[in-house]
Amino acid sequence: MQEFFKKYYTEEEVVSLLQKMVAIPSHKDVEDREAAVGDFIYDYCRELGFEVEKVPVAGKRCNVYARLKGTGEGPTLLLNGHMDTVPPYNMIIEPYAGEVRDGCVWGRGTNDMKGALASMMIAMAAVKRSGIKLKGDILFTAVVGEEGESDGTEYFVVKGGQADGAIVGEPSDYGYSIGHRGLETLEIKVEGTTMHGGQALKGINAIKMAARLINRIEEELFPEIIKRDNEYMGPALMNYGKIFGGDQVCTVAGECTIQLDRRYIPGETVESVIGEYQAIIDKLHEEDPKFNATITRMPNSQMKYLAHAPLMTEPDEAIVKNIELVLEEYLGEKPDLCTTRGWTDAGMLSTFGHIPTVIFGPGALKNSHTKDEHIPVEHLYNFVAFYATIAARFCGTEE
Repeated sequence: MQEFFKKYYTEEEVVSLLQKMVAIPSHKDVEDREAAVGDFIYDYCRELGFEVEKVPVAGKRCNVYARLKGTGEGPTLLLNGHMDTVPPYNMIIEPYAGEVRDGCVWGRGTNDMKGALASMMIAMAAVKRSGIKLKGDILFTAVVGEEGESDGTEYFVVKGGQADGAIVGEPSDYGYSIGHRGLETLEIKVEGTTMHGGQALKGINAIKMAARLINRIEEELFPEIIKRDNEYMGPALMNYGKIFGGDQVCTVAGECTIQLDRRYIPGETVESVIGEYQAIIDKLHEEDPKFNATITRMPNSQMKYLAHAPLMTEPDEAIVKNIELVLEEYLGEKPDLCTTRGWTDAGMLSTFGHIPTVIFGPGALKNSHTKDEHIPVEHLYNFVAFYATIAARFCGTEE
């Protein structure tokens, strides 16, 4: 069936679409961020003949939903991707040119993840052009904010968005993921008493207190965290990402802040994660009343309504089996199941939307956010056929 759908689109079509989207900057430093690329996607999907709507999320920033309707007698497939990118930073290529060379399209957002958006839209077009009558709908959601607070997919979920299976098109390099850890970023502020260095014994050094806290976490909590394991996402993890404190070298530090990244797995919750650190803080205070610290969630961990929850989709779900079949047909062998991904919007669709979700998209994760971001043209072209084939099998077709 993959070869069947390739009759209804061209390599040039999907590459050209990606180039047009790459030419429209959509990062956090752009006014209204994704608004312009959202307008482009809306117009493009209308020209393809889909049912399209723009859904305001924050000011002029809108999700774009496009639907290819079936007969209403089959399941709905959700194709999800984000329109925003990270800024160009110190890129060593022209970020918005969409240059094609060495078999790749180069530029910011090519790999993460306007490439997947292009393949998804052309896949829907190929299904429509083929004349195949689907029983279920294909719902394409181009969302805002994944590189920030994930407010686009959060909005879809909170407003009751529904589907029977979902694909999030983050780059997967001819593999797929059905699980990844949840994410919390936490800040612990350790208090001290500022004092001139010449009277250091009269002060309470917050840096020394923070060191005690880190040592206790390393001795008692970290070994327990990494024992927790999930076969589809690996072990629970934590990392100290940043520590800072004090005013100057000749002054006792009055405050020291530890910022840490905590990746949690099913069976853990935001509350249980925070509670474990709080228990150590409380114990240290009990041992020494001079030890005082406060733990809070950092702003980038906090969405308006939801949390950066784990993705966990059971391997026997229909959407998983369809993706495995498509990849095995193409590769001639069983595809790789990746268990080492970072967080994605798939976690919200799975945990809060209760939609079986798989991460499956063109490109490779190693090429995201880089100074020379790029995506192979071959991936773009093949994933159009993959998505179209999966849609036909998952949604069902009329005889």
